[in-house]
Amino acid sequence: MKFEATLMTADIAEAGAAARRAEEMGFDGVLSFEGPHDPFLPLVLAARDTERVDLTTAIAIAFARNPMNCAQIANDLQLISRGRFILGLGTQIRPHIERRFSQTWSRPNSRMREFVRAIRAIWRSWNQREKLDFRGEFYTHTLMTPVFNPGANPFGTPPIFLAGFGGGMIEVAGEVADGWIVHPLHSRSFVEEVGLPALGKGLQKSGRDRAAMQISAQTIIMLGDTDEQLAKARDGARAQLSFYASTPAYRVMLDHHGCGDLQPQLNKLSKEGRWLEMMSYIDDDLLDAVGVCGNPDQVGRRLADRNRFADRTSLIVYNETGDPDAVQAVMRVARG
Repeated sequence: MKFEATLMTADIAEAGAAARRAEEMGFDGVLSFEGPHDPFLPLVLAARDTERVDLTTAIAIAFARNPMNCAQIANDLQLISRGRFILGLGTQIRPHIERRFSQTWSRPNSRMREFVRAIRAIWRSWNQREKLDFRGEFYTHTLMTPVFNPGANPFGTPPIFLAGFGGGMIEVAGEVADGWIVHPLHSRSFVEEVGLPALGKGLQKSGRDRAAMQISAQTIIMLGDTDEQLAKARDGARAQLSFYASTPAYRVMLDHHGCGDLQPQLNKLSKEGRWLEMMSYIDDDLLDAVGVCGNPDQVGRRLADRNRFADRTSLIVYNETGDPDAVQAVMRVARG
């Protein structure tokens, strides 16, 4: 199993140094995300300051962009990183697409399927000199003149990973992508009973098998050596889960665990700004289904068993041990 670290820096200019530290700690990859900063720019700095780790957008919001600019940025990052870039794409939810990005929201599964196919058509026009003639329902790309053609990429085209939560989008990932990014709000049973069957349907449509895909699971870990430390780590994770569980699109996972009624309650509290109260709604059963808790040795062993479905694990860490090497210990134990 590969381990990935999320680039979390207050100053975007420090992204390169943060990626280098993750590489030195033994991580196999680093992830950027669409938050207060663009997800692509930190990876330019990370590519410059690292030699080994994979560099993934997890995720860049597809529907805030278009296939041509995603194809070009991804191609450039593949060049800069010398073949270490992974283009991770996701949809976001309708209010953000329409009200934050002022873009069109419609039929996200069909639109994402076409988005990925359009990117691949653009890459073929550069790498195989294929005439660009992509005509879809949502996107049309039919013009590529020499001045805008970067030519064949010596490192090949980067893999495309898709974030998918519901069965429909996970199926799209299996059909057109190289990897599936699993949202932190998941459990092993949800992945095994809902996610993997949907992924299998998509793979069957594309004529591929599971070996053709990589699964990257974003996983919350709660670290502590004492009961007091563990309680504090669990409270941090509980607050994060309550935020995720307030989102209507994520109710499918709560329904799987028989607690779907939590979602509208938490959504109401979030709109009222009652954030601290929300965390009390996440009980221990749900918290332990989603996250992994214990001292570093325990978490390492439990993580290896829990994420046996995954090829990659990106760690979301609540570390109250006071030991800066605790995460390295988790990875060492999980790797056996």
